[in-house]
Amino acid sequence: MEVRVSIDLNPYKERVSRARVIKPIGKVTRVIGLMIEVQGITARIGEVCDIVVQGEPEPVRAEVVGFRDQHSLLMPLGELRGIFPGCAVVPTGHNLRIRVGRHLYGQVLDGLGRPIDSDFDCSLGEDFPVDNRPPNPLKRKRIDTVLPTGVRAIDALLTCGKGQRIGIFAGSGVGKSTLLGMIARHGSADVNVIGLIGERGREVLEFLQEDLGPEGMARSIIVAATSDQPALVRLKGAFVATAIAEYFRDQGLDVMLMMDSVTRFAMAQREVGLAVGEPPATKGYTPSVFALLPKLLERSGMGQRGSITAFYTVLVDGDDLNEPIADTVRGILDGHIVLSRKLASSNHYPAIDVLQSVSRLMPDITSEEHQAQASLIKDLMAVYRQSEDLINIGAYAAGSNPKIDRAIAVHDNIENFLKQSPLEYSGYEETLNGLAILAGGK
Repeated sequence: MEVRVSIDLNPYKERVSRARVIKPIGKVTRVIGLMIEVQGITARIGEVCDIVVQGEPEPVRAEVVGFRDQHSLLMPLGELRGIFPGCAVVPTGHNLRIRVGRHLYGQVLDGLGRPIDSDFDCSLGEDFPVDNRPPNPLKRKRIDTVLPTGVRAIDALLTCGKGQRIGIFAGSGVGKSTLLGMIARHGSADVNVIGLIGERGREVLEFLQEDLGPEGMARSIIVAATSDQPALVRLKGAFVATAIAEYFRDQGLDVMLMMDSVTRFAMAQREVGLAVGEPPATKGYTPSVFALLPKLLERSGMGQRGSITAFYTVLVDGDDLNEPIADTVRGILDGHIVLSRKLASSNHYPAIDVLQSVSRLMPDITSEEHQAQASLIKDLMAVYRQSEDLINIGAYAAGSNPKIDRAIAVHDNIENFLKQSPLEYSGYEETLNGLAILAGGK
């Protein structure tokens, strides 16, 4: 008996029609600054190419970032050393991809997702794209669960939800990295993904040993693209950290993504934009910077299964909270925490200015009692701040205003409640009990 098997050949025909049977090889025509001009290749924006350098064991990787006339414009994902006109350029046919999995726990990766100083097998895990689209807004779950951070000032007065995106705004040297370390060490997420973008090389090891510590490192993955790296590597470092967080969110885990800092990410994109020929706009930032920020920041948040709770630091220029990057990021995120240089100079850490900070989702995830107590504390802090000069010079007479009298009476208790050492942990219930006592509710 003859058996006939029917095979649908259409999928195979389609793949054959798309296959590159002839691989075009281009050549470098010139290098200007950070830009490599290449002739003779057909490659898409974002595609990775290998530049073959004679005498070097490994090719130099570069990415297509634009076109000019009949030339492709590439930017390096490594050092430009050794490249000369005529070097062969081979398109790889794909965008940047990384290997992800639980083997990354406790590892430190570079801006391209490669291990910096460990010997683990790079072939482990799953192949995952770096450039992904944000989740469908209609398929995102609503944020309705509190995510304790272990930091009293945040949990009591700026409560964050699971899947929320928060910006930490501050000038240099006010304690952004220390606060991130506290959240990573004390937070209740399943895994931490920390992106150190454009930071000084010295600060990476300091952050790992002092701010994060062995306890935080055990369930963290670090992506470090230091300031000496090419602009494109710093740019990709932010997307690599986000892609790793997305992978674990897709596995149903609750991820804490921390990035320090978005400002250096924007500066890297400014370098790329200016090199391609974009005109400088607001304070020298190119239009592509403001187009790219939402594409990065919108990728975090709630998914269909897991969540990414994100903390992004923003280095504000001259402590100006209305400078272009700070203003744009604040408009995209779900809340902002402002660190005050005045508080830091008075040895108040973490230097969170509660009155300038806001969590937009706090009313949706906390009880009415909690909101009332937090509102009362903020009112008392605002009253004290408005009358602080009169109080300090002794011009205020006790009994003149009951609100000011009460604000003075509880001021020291509020200050002590909000202060917290980096190694001190405060549980969520403990924080709420302290808030209730402070507000006179218990």
